[in-house]
Amino acid sequence: MSAETAVAHATYTNPILDADFPDPAVILAPDGFYYAYATQTLRDDQWINIQVARSRDLVQWHHVGEAMPEKPGWASHTQDFWAPFVVREGDKYLMYYSATPDVCDVPTRGHCLAIAQSDSPAGPFVDIGMPLLLGMGFEYIDPMVFDDPVTGKRLLYWGSGFQPIKVQELAADHMSFATDSEPTELIWPNPAGFPRLVEAAWVIRHDNFYYLFYSGDNCCGPDAEYGVMVARSTSATGPFETLEQARGVPHSLMLFKSERWLAPGHNCLVTDAAGDTWILYHAIDVNRPRQRQEDEINSRRILLIDKIQWRDGWPYVGTPSDEPQPAPLT
Repeated sequence: MSAETAVAHATYTNPILDADFPDPAVILAPDGFYYAYATQTLRDDQWINIQVARSRDLVQWHHVGEAMPEKPGWASHTQDFWAPFVVREGDKYLMYYSATPDVCDVPTRGHCLAIAQSDSPAGPFVDIGMPLLLGMGFEYIDPMVFDDPVTGKRLLYWGSGFQPIKVQELAADHMSFATDSEPTELIWPNPAGFPRLVEAAWVIRHDNFYYLFYSGDNCCGPDAEYGVMVARSTSATGPFETLEQARGVPHSLMLFKSERWLAPGHNCLVTDAAGDTWILYHAIDVNRPRQRQEDEINSRRILLIDKIQWRDGWPYVGTPSDEPQPAPLT
């Protein structure tokens, strides 16, 4: 049996993909493979706009290649493609992502939030036209779509560029915002302390609560201080109570750095066949913090996975695992 067709492993050891694979988002496709999408990277001195890898078991991952080989017309001259999120819509796959527009098309240099579509989870994804959201700075980043099983609403989360993480209802086809909908602010940064920046929202429903996982502060570079925080609510659109507020503790971190793993964050979540919740995220290996010598320190972000423990209604991981662990059941 080949590595790619093996369905289960007794154990795994982090990292599960020892290559630059920032801002992962994972879906399970009808073909039985998990597909993971990630921010752009340089591989063999060539840019990959949107990375895609796949796995049968959430442990052994194999690069598929380039998910979006053709840049959109409005960002054909830039190289700034971040944090893709993919959802299945009928017989199509929609990919939400952020990119910096060409100055000639959009008169700002801020990131835009856009949509591309494909007939296959592996791509190629083709941009649908002009972006869904256009703005200054990097407010419109890190999209995540959540179809609320209780209300039936389709929701888009994003943010934040030192702004709050926000949510807004989508139309039934996931391609535009619902008529008369407005964005709602959910989680705010702390300009006077940690976290000064919040981003990378991921929402799940567990028991009777909605849990919003988010990351901050700096993801990378010499001041990398990333970690995953959590808040919960009885509604997918809030208001959310952070772990810090609920417990009266100094912060809301549920996943944070260790001696080896720096700046763990920008997570996605997957439920395995046993009903356990797994968090996949990137982190920096202090033993190899860059791809190339000329790269900035703490710029190589690789893929890790850990099982979430539920403690009194709250999810917890602690530091990334560094020893063999029981693998997901898939």
